[in-house]
Amino acid sequence: MKFKYISILFIIMMYSFGYSQIEETELDSIAEKMIIIEGDSIVQNSIDLDEVYVFSRLKFSSYKEKVRYYILRRKTLKVYPYAKLASERLTELNDSLARITRKSKQRKYTREIHKYIEGEFSEELKKLTRTEGQILIKLIHRQTGVTAFDLVKELRNGWRAFWYNTTAKMFKISIKEEFHPDTVHEDYLIEDILQRAFSSFKLERQKSALNYDYSTLSNKWSSKNKEKE
Repeated sequence: MKFKYISILFIIMMYSFGYSQIEETELDSIAEKMIIIEGDSIVQNSIDLDEVYVFSRLKFSSYKEKVRYYILRRKTLKVYPYAKLASERLTELNDSLARITRKSKQRKYTREIHKYIEGEFSEELKKLTRTEGQILIKLIHRQTGVTAFDLVKELRNGWRAFWYNTTAKMFKISIKEEFHPDTVHEDYLIEDILQRAFSSFKLERQKSALNYDYSTLSNKWSSKNKEKE
């Protein structure tokens, strides 16, 4: 019976290798080896892989800093999907508007999308705390490259954006807030939380619309922390 199972396993392995085999062959005019993947007509000397970060172990100067980081992580993981969804909806909106030539139809379509987004977000966003709301505003800027204030201003009008911002200020939230992980330490911590969550597949990766490099940021903030020690 044991031999039977081994034989079946061997057959499955041989079948799999037969359809996914990667063959190396040396071309006459090229000194280096090329990779030919069966079913792919393109000959290449490398295979593109997603960028991978090697994370250092988390270190905290105090228990208070440790608690702060984990609270920030919980809030960031909670609101990131909303920022990602906002970015996707904005892309869909812009793509659709590009195909609509008449201004009146563009305005009508924009109003419809705005109502849809409000209906999709409103109930869930009402449940956010003050700090969660502010993190969300920052992440919307990270994902779209535009502040929440300017998004509202673009989708509706300047007065509505002003009113939104004034109302948000009553709760100590600014919808003009931007995301600057290069100069604001908390923003860097948020970026660190996101990158770790992407790598562990806790969150679905979506590239930032902003121009910065996480590895460079890590080296910068690590150096600053060492200077303080």
